Amino acid sequence: MTHENTRLALPKGRMQAGVLGLLTAAGVRVELGERRYRPSVSVAGFSAKLLKPQNVVEMLHAGSRDVGFAGADWVDELDGSLVELLDTGLDPVRVVAAAPAALARNGLKRGIALTVASEYQRLAARWIEARGLDATLVRSYGATEVFPPEDADVIVDNTATGATLEANGLEIVDELMRSSTRLYANPRALDDIRHRERIENLVLVLRSVVEARRRVMLEVNVDAGRLDDLVAILPCMRKPTVSRLHGDGGYAIRVAVLRDVLPTLIPRVKAHGGTDLVVTAPGQIVA
Repeated sequence: MTHENTRLALPKGRMQAGVLGLLTAAGVRVELGERRYRPSVSVAGFSAKLLKPQNVVEMLHAGSRDVGFAGADWVDELDGSLVELLDTGLDPVRVVAAAPAALARNGLKRGIALTVASEYQRLAARWIEARGLDATLVRSYGATEVFPPEDADVIVDNTATGATLEANGLEIVDELMRSSTRLYANPRALDDIRHRERIENLVLVLRSVVEARRRVMLEVNVDAGRLDDLVAILPCMRKPTVSRLHGDGGYAIRVAVLRDVLPTLIPRVKAHGGTDLVVTAPGQIVA
């Protein structure tokens, strides 16, 4: 690779706000300005371009972009030979097969001729083959959920909550994969030491935000006699930070814990002598 800048692809559409928010939280400023398709990035050595998520995958695969954000579903669909660097957890969706209620409840049986509509031609074809269905695949270009029952028997589409499927009288009959917004690199970009170092540094700061969003800082005081019992029940990344309180009145403990465990952890902490609990949200965590 002869280009100097590491070429970053940013997604347009529904992914854009989440990705820009993640970058901002990591201290990376993205200025859209008047040339909205070629924003400026505050990190030296990067140039950026806004592309549709499917085009991000294609341009990364072609090598005209070095690193970029895209959905795992479209990487799989377009068979991009890319290196996954980070799962941001943003925009989680499931790629599912769905059908009208009557057909869904009777089951998709072999030997019955079906029409399957989908934007995901590769994923849908692979699913049809795996299920051994007698099906004709029809390409859709958005709004796939409106095809049944007149224009298709089954659809393969992505869903976040299932609400749109339900509103159109469809029920999920199978799950093909789970997807989210992830950071990918062209493998050849990682072979260049300049691009690899910049990309690894970007991954480091983004991962620190992703990790911080999953965790909270729990601070709690405890009497000296109950310190060991309390520490024993605390989940943490490595070891908790323990310091003496003023006047030798016990200890203060500080630990980063997964946000999801708080409903069960806080009562246990109280039961093991913890007092004066404070829960705060960290901005970044670098392990």
